[in-house]
Amino acid sequence: MNPLDTPLGFSSNFLFVPGTRPERFAKALDSGADAVILDLEDAVPEDEKEHARSAIRAAWPQFTAEQKKRLVLRSNSPGTKFYVADLILAQELNIACLLIPKSESLDQINGAAQILPNTAIVPMIETAIGLDKLKELANSNQVLRLALGNIDLQADLGMVCDPQETELQVARYQIVLASRLAQIAPPIDGVTPSTDDIERIQADAQRAKRLGFGAKLCIHPKQVAPVKTAFMPSEEEVSWAKRVIEADQASKGGAIKLDGRMIDRPVVLLAQRTLAIAGKH
Repeated sequence: MNPLDTPLGFSSNFLFVPGTRPERFAKALDSGADAVILDLEDAVPEDEKEHARSAIRAAWPQFTAEQKKRLVLRSNSPGTKFYVADLILAQELNIACLLIPKSESLDQINGAAQILPNTAIVPMIETAIGLDKLKELANSNQVLRLALGNIDLQADLGMVCDPQETELQVARYQIVLASRLAQIAPPIDGVTPSTDDIERIQADAQRAKRLGFGAKLCIHPKQVAPVKTAFMPSEEEVSWAKRVIEADQASKGGAIKLDGRMIDRPVVLLAQRTLAIAGKH
């Protein structure tokens, strides 16, 4: 099984749910979220880590096969005393995708990939070291896409950002560029801390799409709908994508022009992704 053969590469929203709150697991899956992250890290106090793993293990048989494809496990960060037990749980459950916080090296990711050969991996960029190692992280084994931990990165860099996080624009650009160069799925943008400011979540999601991100992390079900809407291709984008696919099929894969624009493989791949996100493939 190819670990990268997962619909999570096309998901536009990832909703966190604490591993200690199993009563919320089904609600999160039914919230309209493309993907649900069962969190063992920030949302779980140190003295409840084992309880969180046990809760996820107990709930696992209740998930359908379709739901399991939408579930992501966020481990604790490499180097912590909880990380090995988290990997053992991911291996036991044959989890579809592992989100690794504070990823900082190729060895960390490749080590997890060796233990979890059937699991897609999302390194989370949350430190100066991780930002510096973007290229090797993006090119590590089984990496599906990168994710930005914007709050932790601000803290690690000593930043005091404005509401638009203008100070993180360069970091966001670097993550998008590294993803494109590694030819992996567009990255996942970080969280919007406010759960009640719908205009803020809409603006943050729209900014993420403009910058080249393909998804955003959500911390509350209320954030899912506006994020999904922001990343949904427009009618014009879908129409263009359909025409690109039709022209590509007519040329049998050869380079052609459409409306004066050269249509090559990257353009075709973008069109395929647009249709997949729009649910019209």
